[in-house]
Amino acid sequence: MLKAASVMTGAETEDDIPLAERKTVTDFCYLLDKSKQLFNGLRDLPQYGHKQWQSYFGRTFDVYTKLWKFQQQHRQVLDNRYGLKRWQIGEVASKIGQLYYHYYLRTSETSYLNEAFSFYSAIRQRSYYFQVNKEDRPELVVKKLRYYARYIVVCLLLNKMDLVKVLVKELSEEIEDYTQRFNTEDQLEWNLVLQEVAAFIEADPTVVLNDNNSMVVITHRLQEESAPPLEQGMVVGQLVLADALIIGNCNNQVKFSELTIDMFRMLQALEREPVNLATQTSKQGTLEPNEKPAKRENPHKYLLYKPTFSQLFTFLSASFKELPANSVLLIYLSATGVFPSGHSDYEVGGYDFGGVLTNTNRDIVNGETVQKRIQAQKEMHCLHPGDLFPFTRKPLFVIVDSSNSAAYKNFTNLFGQPLVCLLSPTMYPKTVQDQSQRGSLFTLFLYSPLLAFSSVCGLSSIQRGVWERAQEFLRKVFRDIGQMITRSRTIDQAFLQFFGDEFLRLLLIRFVFCSAVLRLHKLFRFRERHILKKKKFFFRYTVISGL
Repeated sequence: MLKAASVMTGAETEDDIPLAERKTVTDFCYLLDKSKQLFNGLRDLPQYGHKQWQSYFGRTFDVYTKLWKFQQQHRQVLDNRYGLKRWQIGEVASKIGQLYYHYYLRTSETSYLNEAFSFYSAIRQRSYYFQVNKEDRPELVVKKLRYYARYIVVCLLLNKMDLVKVLVKELSEEIEDYTQRFNTEDQLEWNLVLQEVAAFIEADPTVVLNDNNSMVVITHRLQEESAPPLEQGMVVGQLVLADALIIGNCNNQVKFSELTIDMFRMLQALEREPVNLATQTSKQGTLEPNEKPAKRENPHKYLLYKPTFSQLFTFLSASFKELPANSVLLIYLSATGVFPSGHSDYEVGGYDFGGVLTNTNRDIVNGETVQKRIQAQKEMHCLHPGDLFPFTRKPLFVIVDSSNSAAYKNFTNLFGQPLVCLLSPTMYPKTVQDQSQRGSLFTLFLYSPLLAFSSVCGLSSIQRGVWERAQEFLRKVFRDIGQMITRSRTIDQAFLQFFGDEFLRLLLIRFVFCSAVLRLHKLFRFRERHILKKKKFFFRYTVISGL
């Protein structure tokens, strides 16, 4: 370690360096090596389960906290004796930002997004990567490009859309400079990144405008006034949404960083507005890693982009195993429909009507997909309703957004536990189909009902004042829907058992609103009559009787 220090000091020998300064360099090198070792070890941690990774993450946070503070306290010595470069400081800050982002993914605590943003923002504001472009080392430029991509993801999740557009422009310029200087083979990959994020930004079908026609950024996470309160004295279940699997496997849907637009919207529908820990626990103007909050406010989520069946089942089993008492597991499926290929000699309940697609890329046998081997059997790369039957031993809340959501319409409740399944339309008018690449209308209703309603009405923009008045009216509608559900004497009790949880209550109410809009809108009414004449399934409220 000291060899690096002596090389950096030019004519000076190691003996010329004061002992205290040599120790400073040695301690820094130790912390730097230890931090890299721990960070690389994060890849080996299991992606599922709540407990296996926490102690390792804690040790990694501790080392990076010490490393960050150490380089702040001894910056002059490290500059002179170690030759510390600004991009190296930026690399440490970037790693801390990644730690906070991955901690958010594992805990669903949106507060950590703000922490990641603080470090990513400081890198840009302090120009830590500025000198990278002057060095003839393409691997350093790639570090800078990856930093931009990660920063954009965090800004998207925090709805900082104005900043996202600025970052995309800067990233585009950096990519152009990088490809011209080094003539690399990854130019197409980086251009694809730009295309994906540009499509992601433009995915919302309707924009809200100020009086000067500038775009207003609207948040759609759960806020205090989002879910209508329960009536005084109303008896509902005490179940709490604890875990959610958000699965995205739609062909040709807008995506960025293994996050489809439907997954992006649903994960925000299951989160509260983030709290900025930095403003609560740090002195203003400092940049320090913070401790985790004491209480988790959001349900834990797994985000699975195009999983194989084995991957999906592994995560589902782990979540089921660790589900606390009096808790609910939510499964959200946004996937291409898989329909039965023909008549089978083996009729098995829950496997006769197909389901939704799982990834087939990794399931190869002798160079051919398993699906081609035996056409007479059930579809192999498909999540059938029957695959979920074992998990109905605990309270289960299922949302299926697919062209074959009808496969789940007779979802069997074998064990008497609370079970609700919300199903999307299986067909849409052509005007809606043309927009499917920008996300499903059904998921859009669950994420932002007013945005979806505006889209159905053909509005590409809406003034802020009109939007706010419409939101106020919609809150009254939601309150009435909630009262209809809780006062009904014929509704299945499963709905009331889930109604005590704010997230699930809001999803149920938004689902009812979605159904009413699509049933009453002239385009969908015409489509429904047309489909019913052909005796095809169009829209299903729920697999549980009631409503």
